[in-house]
Amino acid sequence: MTVTSEATTVWQGSLTAGSGTVRLDTSGAGTFDVNWKARSEGSTTTTTPEELLAGAHAACFSMALSNALTSNGTPPEKVEATAAVTFKPGTGITGSHLRVTASVPGLTAEDFARIASDAKVNCPVSKALAGVPITLEATLA
Repeated sequence: MTVTSEATTVWQGSLTAGSGTVRLDTSGAGTFDVNWKARSEGSTTTTTPEELLAGAHAACFSMALSNALTSNGTPPEKVEATAAVTFKPGTGITGSHLRVTASVPGLTAEDFARIASDAKVNCPVSKALAGVPITLEATLA
């Protein structure tokens, strides 16, 4: 089955003086403010395309890792992943850094590192981000 997810952005004004909202249409999970200042200077109150992408990457990687660990016969008790997507004005998105800690009974740190590395490469969002460096820190709890 193919699934299509949708989000809509409404933008008003120029890039630097304008602002907009991003609405998660498929889930209805929320509407989020976006603007250039937050994107180019950072913000703790306004989201950015990179924060939304980071959420997608962290979720996708967690699912891919959980699936890979389960296929290995070592299902995880817990996976906690963070993606840090970097944006440089004038250049664009310059990378995504994944940090993961997982509790996986019966698995060695070496096997965890190998499986996590494979999940990083094969996660569909990682594949979509193939044009930028993706790095990984994997810790077995």
